[in-house]
Amino acid sequence: MGRLFAGTPWDRPPTCDRCGKLESECACPPPVVEPVRLAPETQTARLKLEKRPKGKVVTAVGGLDPEGNDLEALAAKLKARCGTGGTVKDGAIELQGDHLAAAEAALKAIGYKVRRG
Repeated sequence: MGRLFAGTPWDRPPTCDRCGKLESECACPPPVVEPVRLAPETQTARLKLEKRPKGKVVTAVGGLDPEGNDLEALAAKLKARCGTGGTVKDGAIELQGDHLAAAEAALKAIGYKVRRG
């Protein structure tokens, strides 16, 4: 799409808003857009135990918005607090083993409301 005054005396090449140089000469890094994060106090985490094939038990933490939370960082905190492994799968955090009490205490300490079931 052409510029409005292209080819006229008012034609000005586009410039960078940050450094003022021509866009073709600009070396500014692209702007970083921080994702919007929801406050923990406004969310309710749902904890439940799930039994997997071969008798494995997993503590599942669901009900949290994947777009409004950094689930990877939250999973790392919960894994460290519970002393276990785990993963983020399908927008839920899964911790290996029965860690309902420890996960509930950790989430409440961060500020989340917690529900079991």
